[in-house]
Amino acid sequence: MSAAELPVLDALPGLRDALARSNTAILQAPPGAGKSTVLPLRLLDEPWLEGRKILMLEPRRLAARAVAWRLADQLNEDPGATVGFRVRFESVVGKTTRIEVVTEGILTRMLQEDNGLEGVGLVIFDEFHERSLHADLALALCRESQSVLRPDLRILIMSATLDGERLSTLLGNAPVISSLGRQYPIDYRYLEPDTTQPIAQQVVRGILKALREEQGDILAFLPGSGDIHRAAALLEEHGPGGIRVYSLYGDLPHEEQQRALQPDPNGLRKVVLSTSIAETSLTIEGIRVVVDSGYARVPRFDPRSGFTKLETVSATSDTTDQRAGRAGRLGPGVCYRLWAEHAQGHRVPHRKPEILDADLAQLVLELAAWGHHDLSALTWLTPPPPGSVAQARNLLESLDALESGKITDAGKRLLKFPTHPRLAHLLLYGQEHGLATLAADAAAVIEERDPLGKEAGADLSLRVETLRRWRKKERVAADRAALDRIDRVARQWCRLLHMQTETGAFEHHDLGRLVAAAYPERIGRRDDERGRYRLANGRAARLPEHDPLTHDAWIAVAQLDAGTNEGKIFLAAPYDPSDALADARPQAVIEWDERNGQLIAREEWRLGNLVAATKPLTNPKPEQVAAAVLTTLRTNGLRLFEPNETVLQFIARAGALANWRPELDLPDYSEAGLLASLEEWAAPYLGEIRKREDLRKVPVYDLLMNRLSWEQQSILDRLVPERIEVPSGSQIRIEYFADGAPPVLAVRLQEVFGWTDTPTVNEGRTQLLMHLLSPGYKPVQVTRDLRSFWQGTYHEVRKELRMRYPKHSWPEDPWTAQAVRGVKKRN
Repeated sequence: MSAAELPVLDALPGLRDALARSNTAILQAPPGAGKSTVLPLRLLDEPWLEGRKILMLEPRRLAARAVAWRLADQLNEDPGATVGFRVRFESVVGKTTRIEVVTEGILTRMLQEDNGLEGVGLVIFDEFHERSLHADLALALCRESQSVLRPDLRILIMSATLDGERLSTLLGNAPVISSLGRQYPIDYRYLEPDTTQPIAQQVVRGILKALREEQGDILAFLPGSGDIHRAAALLEEHGPGGIRVYSLYGDLPHEEQQRALQPDPNGLRKVVLSTSIAETSLTIEGIRVVVDSGYARVPRFDPRSGFTKLETVSATSDTTDQRAGRAGRLGPGVCYRLWAEHAQGHRVPHRKPEILDADLAQLVLELAAWGHHDLSALTWLTPPPPGSVAQARNLLESLDALESGKITDAGKRLLKFPTHPRLAHLLLYGQEHGLATLAADAAAVIEERDPLGKEAGADLSLRVETLRRWRKKERVAADRAALDRIDRVARQWCRLLHMQTETGAFEHHDLGRLVAAAYPERIGRRDDERGRYRLANGRAARLPEHDPLTHDAWIAVAQLDAGTNEGKIFLAAPYDPSDALADARPQAVIEWDERNGQLIAREEWRLGNLVAATKPLTNPKPEQVAAAVLTTLRTNGLRLFEPNETVLQFIARAGALANWRPELDLPDYSEAGLLASLEEWAAPYLGEIRKREDLRKVPVYDLLMNRLSWEQQSILDRLVPERIEVPSGSQIRIEYFADGAPPVLAVRLQEVFGWTDTPTVNEGRTQLLMHLLSPGYKPVQVTRDLRSFWQGTYHEVRKELRMRYPKHSWPEDPWTAQAVRGVKKRN
């Protein structure tokens, strides 16, 4: 189909009108409509553009290159003239370039360098339905630039499956233009999957069936490049003659990608094995049959490495529909789906925005550089989760990239490296410490696929040694494709660091220093001889059994499975204990030894939760001692003061009054309240504590009494007296309770003869609970109604006890009898 016949042209007048009236517009058009390869050229001469550039964002490098080449081809030019592209490590633009096709991270960097995007009139977000993290960030930054600096900057969002009306509402009712496209009918054929077979083998089975049953070129979707290589090998062995197999994935050289997109030069039937990059932006000539594995590789945050990596998952329903649409662009087509027909309805309808699951360290750092500490101030289609934002900030602070939420000079330097802040910090550390080439190799190995596999153990040094031997053309037992990719990435890092790659030996502990720069919380110290390590973040992790690294007391871990209790280490490097001490920070540790009843003070040099060295601290600061004793008191309670009866009675009296008279606004004398307010009443007396005996000497009664004003002390003595005079003349102590329970007066019965009514405190509001005792101080009655006791129960008690205690007074009339303290007096 020529450019003049593409369906999107039907929507062009409406789009031009929308962009003339509004600075933001949304275009919905199905795959193959021509939105990526036609519209940018047709918008170049719009009056509002005023000769400025168009930036078009593509979510993948392969698509960015392919779209740029397709646009340039329509002008009979090569990229770098009117049309150019920028991707990671590659820039093909010239002085006359008007359309730049870029990957999303590139746009973010362009915005950081020039907030207003001067010289740019239109930013196009292509395939926005994929909802990548960088696309969401770039859109948020463009919208802010638009609202503050560049109201004339146009934004065009293009998508095949996104909900345009909902997106329009989120973007201030931006106009929505739709292109229906021209889709021929597709015959869907479902093949029952054989779960015992690898994905590549199942796809080849579907391809062979399609070759037998249908005519035309075939496009097969597989999750990743590894599956593509395996499928290609199987087709080479079992495929029929007369076909040509092409691969299509992001890391392929441009020439091989172009061969996959064009018809076979010898007229052979073509089978293209592709990842999900062929779903939308790319146009592949001659495809009539699609074979869909039903799987995709999507970005997921990988705690093992600390980076976002690709994970194989079931493709969403809208993704499988897009793939099938590739078969119906030129005429009626066929789509073989390698799953049961009923399973299609159970697929997740739409892909999840990456921002909900991703590591947000890069996003938070970019926004800090932009000047935003409060992420909620930006317009987000899907707001970033607060927990992920907090985790990202903690990481960036550990890398010295943020301080109090603001970007540091080091953080600004990290942004110059197009990679995760962890690896950027590793590269920057290597540059500053004369380890630039080793840093480049280490970063590439950590970031890319393992060339040796887990059977080789966890030592990162082996991978770097293998890479350097491979550079010298030595024979190595490793994945050559992985080594080639690692070498290419390492060379790019060396170019940025103004260095050349190396092939010589290196100090293994230097590699550990570099890993520690990227993962300071994963420095590990061996706990036992079986390879168990305690990490600086407090977690435990274990090396594989018999791994040579277990001989190292200290390691720095690059990849691990955190697990629930104990993690598994997959990639690490030896770490020099002297480096641990040099990187450690001194910290005074003052603790109370409950068993021996004394203070222990020492100075520790710590890496997170790890102790690299320790020595006694002879003169701790009083405030540090006080803080340690306060912590101990809060854990063990006031009993450490060994409070006497006077202190306990005072606490009970004050607590009782606070309960009875809340209007007095007394301090909280409950134990919880006293422990919570220790800094107010006890801290000044704790700085010199060294042993248990010192705690006993703290004047607790005076400290507690001084919490009350003079007036409150007077009220306490008047309303809640410590003792009460009974008819015998004795001063009997009253037992109070801090929770406000009735106070208890325990007194011998003979001492209260003549008392007609129950005594009270609290200005008569609170009756005492009387525990009437025998001459032997045994309770004979508990009552709050003394009058009723005299009238009734007393006579039964008298009858029972007068024979047991004949020397004591047992009058028939207790109302008028004289109260006595002891035995009866003889006449």
